[in-house]
Amino acid sequence: MSALVGLDVSIRERLRGIVGAEHYSDAAEDLYCASYDATLEQARPEAVVYPASADEISRILRLANEAGFAVTPRGSGTGLSGASIPVAGGVVLILTRLNRLLEINADDLYAIAEPGVITQTLADAVAKQGLLYPPDPGSMKSSTLGGNVAMNAGGLRGLKYGVTADYVMGLEVVLPTGEIIRTGAYPVKSVSGYDMTRLMVGSEGTLGVFTKMVMKLVPRPEHCESMLAVFADMAAAAETVSAIIRAGVIPATLEFLDNVTINCVEDFKHVGLPRSAEAILLIETDGVREAAQREAEKIVAICHGHRAAEVRRAADAAERDRIWEARRAALSALSRVRPTTILEDATVPRSRIPEMVAGVRKIAATYNLQIGIFGHAGDGNLHPTIQTDQRDTEEMARVEKAVDEIFALALSLQGTITGEHGVGLVKAKYLKDEFGEEGVRAMRAIKRALDPNNVLNPGKMFR
Repeated sequence: MSALVGLDVSIRERLRGIVGAEHYSDAAEDLYCASYDATLEQARPEAVVYPASADEISRILRLANEAGFAVTPRGSGTGLSGASIPVAGGVVLILTRLNRLLEINADDLYAIAEPGVITQTLADAVAKQGLLYPPDPGSMKSSTLGGNVAMNAGGLRGLKYGVTADYVMGLEVVLPTGEIIRTGAYPVKSVSGYDMTRLMVGSEGTLGVFTKMVMKLVPRPEHCESMLAVFADMAAAAETVSAIIRAGVIPATLEFLDNVTINCVEDFKHVGLPRSAEAILLIETDGVREAAQREAEKIVAICHGHRAAEVRRAADAAERDRIWEARRAALSALSRVRPTTILEDATVPRSRIPEMVAGVRKIAATYNLQIGIFGHAGDGNLHPTIQTDQRDTEEMARVEKAVDEIFALALSLQGTITGEHGVGLVKAKYLKDEFGEEGVRAMRAIKRALDPNNVLNPGKMFR
């Protein structure tokens, strides 16, 4: 595997020839815009290109292998792991021109989309036909489907409906060496060959570039019921989560806010949250009206039976929106407090949530940091959110130590270093802690087999 090289004049001309001069840029402002995502990481490429087809992407990657420069795929740049940061320079492959929603098939329940389609665009389009695309990452109004598939994005509906991987039926992929392959199938069932679709989903742009995606749809639920439960004790809130699942109820969403987050939200939105509450659960059931209502009644009873101080059940759509405003505003509210916000993504089994929250609070006290915690209580995916200032080098040194301890804590509780944000740059150093040297070596072997010259998104996942 040879060292990657920069772009000389001849390579730049060949890139212009592939995508057209108007879809190539090495202007300073365009390089800057492609240099960052939603993390604190940053690195500038030498050029950006905007391909419009699988053939153009194939030609770019063949040229990259021939000349030896790096290619980094990018969608909207909303990622939270640094996976689209061009750490090796080279070319950033911006996929937003591939933005067609090609088909919605209501009979066989799938849609075919290109990677630059905005997630909300797909959700809105299928809703008009009485269908639902369940994955709902917080960035869905701006993130692209290609990025969601590459990172295996989650969302609020993950407990009942699963994550992006559960809705990818097939892919058209340009491999790192330029070959174009198709994975998966249109029928609901297929066990032909290796499951290359599952391998590609969540590969963070290191194993291929998606050019078409077949996404599974489901019928849109007829009705939903929303509730807000207030707890004076964290353990009671966590036990309530487990009790709901044990009772055979799988809510569409089951979210959690801690006291720090509650107060930040209330300062920001004034939605009437009780500032003294130790925890709030935000819960929604959906389905056939009678079933959703029965499940809601059962959940209300379970909450009261597990020491909920108050349970509010939305009477109408307006009240439902007010309830969910608290969850939607969590990150924005936490981000207002200090100049820099670091949103982490540690996930543990549901039953270990009290230990995880208590441990994060202890870490915050140890390093004299303010850390709010919110997230998807139903699947144990918590977002410890550190409020800091990256200009304060001493404080950032404490932040780094705290983050190390947060992920060590998650792993000690049978958890994982990321439930939905991905590994990318920011969590690469923790991958061995989760899978061991042998596990990472197996992953590296797959990368080498598909990308022998290490041209596609180098420097990600592995350190």
